[in-house]
Amino acid sequence: MKDILRSLVDILGERGVSNAAEELWFYARDPGVLEAHFPDYVVAPETTEQVRQVVRLANEEKIPIVPMGNGMALTGLVIPLKGGIVMDMKRMNRILEVNEKARYAVVEGGTSQGALKAYLQDHHPQLRHSLPDAPPTTTIAANVSLHGQGRLTQQYGFNSDMVTGLEVVLPTGEVCKIGSPSLGPYWFSKGPTLPDLSGLFLGWLGTTGIFTKVGLKLYPNKKIRDVEIFVTDRVDLVPDIIYKLTHLEMLEDINAWFQPRPLMFKDNYHITMYFTGDTEEEVEFKRKMIWDSLEEFIVTKDGGFMGVGYMKPMLLEMPQRGIAAFADVPRGGGFEYSGPITLIEHYPDYALKVMELAEKYEVIYSSAARVVSGGHSMMFSISFAFNRADAAMMERVKKALDEATEFALEKGGIPWKPNYKEQRMTLEKLDPNTLKLLQMVKRNLDPNGIMNPGNWEVS
Repeated sequence: MKDILRSLVDILGERGVSNAAEELWFYARDPGVLEAHFPDYVVAPETTEQVRQVVRLANEEKIPIVPMGNGMALTGLVIPLKGGIVMDMKRMNRILEVNEKARYAVVEGGTSQGALKAYLQDHHPQLRHSLPDAPPTTTIAANVSLHGQGRLTQQYGFNSDMVTGLEVVLPTGEVCKIGSPSLGPYWFSKGPTLPDLSGLFLGWLGTTGIFTKVGLKLYPNKKIRDVEIFVTDRVDLVPDIIYKLTHLEMLEDINAWFQPRPLMFKDNYHITMYFTGDTEEEVEFKRKMIWDSLEEFIVTKDGGFMGVGYMKPMLLEMPQRGIAAFADVPRGGGFEYSGPITLIEHYPDYALKVMELAEKYEVIYSSAARVVSGGHSMMFSISFAFNRADAAMMERVKKALDEATEFALEKGGIPWKPNYKEQRMTLEKLDPNTLKLLQMVKRNLDPNGIMNPGNWEVS
């Protein structure tokens, strides 16, 4: 072990490596319910070459290696389940390029969402990227690697759909470029008309390589942004309401949510709509279109618009800080969620399941479903808050989350950000030939099984 430590110090320097117990403690856990697992070392590279050398060492010595952004996925995806090396990417945080006319940015693998947002506001205020509701310290590379979602998901798909190119260190130590940067200096396309190799890495949760550079699509930053909330007490109407809204093809984001607290929200289903424009006339036109599209539900007294009032500044925050407050409802500072990607028409079934699980396991629930790609699907979050000091409550939350995943798989949904237990449940249900294909990919890319072992273990 001393030889490994000495080799890591040779690569990264004294300040780039640690095996101090108090630092390993932090890298052994995340804010979710999974148990802590301690790494043997933590490294913090500053260059692609350092990443490459550490991966080569890990591959030669058959030491597990776990790439980490900010560890905010909540579902244990960067907990080192089998020890080894945690590679903290946050020192690789440079914004390398913004191509204003082609609307893309190139960032290093540890660049945070907040850093890119601030940079664009200062230097390219007419452009923005799809911000997730995770804390601004969350890294872009980690977010796209797990198919993260953000404020533009309703329009353009998952944040991984917005990737325009990748630089990846493979598990054997080679550096590989994906998409247009493999042919020249420009980062405008991750695939077409080339074979789109990004699928070998996006969604694999760091089990097939480490992102050292990411190209990302940027979008027009409109001058005005506004929000409306529609409320109904009939869960069966939520899919029809969303269908009407997506048919407009003009909304930035659509979220359907319900929660029991505060009492003003209890027993109602809320659909929050975000829309943008460069003029007041454009915004008011869109507002009228939204109201007109939902008029039939108002006429039948099945729903109506809710005044946003004092909530408006909070609703327009990017990211929304209020989301994290849910973790402290039971005065315990923890929450986790199952987030299957599913059909919007299944929303009523999922909503009833959330309340059933909350009652069965005596936990506090909340749900916020985000529409994906103009209504082709939605991410339905089944969220539970817990007291991290209450082991019994955490165990109940684990059981509720497992049952939520079982339900989602039975409904034909796709688990999003699944923890290692949920991954196993998914693999058991997977088409056998699809599983063989995944095994072939993993075996060829990571022959020694060093990359984030315990996650997507298809062998």
